[in-house]
Amino acid sequence: MLTAIRYYWITAKGYRLRPWASPYIRWRLETFFGGDMHALGPAKFVRLIWRERKQLKGFLAWTAERWRVQKAGRSR
Repeated sequence: MLTAIRYYWITAKGYRLRPWASPYIRWRLETFFGGDMHALGPAKFVRLIWRERKQLKGFLAWTAERWRVQKAGRSR
């Protein structure tokens, strides 16, 4: 859960109350799921995130692992 919040906080900068409008998040969703995400509104965004929560959970686990590896590399 903390990984999800941390990732969201970093990626949604400037769009934290409306993540569907973030150019970076739309780009990540386009590369992750394919398709055009420019017409993504609040309802479609929440529906997509809920529907794909299992895949996103895996992505967040991968992100947490990358952060751990990166942190370990800095402490050497």
